[in-house]
This record gives sequence, C-alpha cells and structure tokens, in this order.
Amino acid sequence: MSVQVEFLPNGVTVEAAVGEPMLQVAKRAGITIPTGCLMGSCHACEVELEDGTPICACITSIPAGQKHLKINLYSDPAW
Repeated sequence: MSVQVEFLPNGVTVEAAVGEPMLQVAKRAGITIPTGCLMGSCHACEVELEDGTPICACITSIPAGQKHLKINLYSDPAW
C-alpha cells in the first residue's frame, strides 16, 4: 500500500510505502531533515504531523492506515 506524503510548508508530495523510513522518503522528495543522530534523543530531526504531534524522523517510518500524510517541517535555530 502506498501513502501520499506531503511535506509542508513546501508542499512537496511524494509516494511512499508503508514502513518506509521517513528520512528516506524526505531525501527522495529533495527535502533535507537535519539529524544528530542519537536515535531520537537529540530531537534535531523533529517534525510535526498534521495534528500537531511531534515525532523524530530518524526513528519513524510511514504508518499504515492512511492514504495521505502531512508532515510539517520546522527548524530549530539552536541547531
């Protein structure tokens, strides 16, 4: 099953497979999500789902049960 992943605020949309690593999907879409990488503990790769839930992209894959997923990108000026 494929999922349409939209990266905001750019509006870039790409097809992704359920279970595909989020960083891999972003890279394929030409989106750079910074990483630390301390497997989710540094929060450098933190993004936000459409409902406002923060997630770390380095340890997150594309979830099942959705046809469209919106991911809000933001950057932390401290990084």
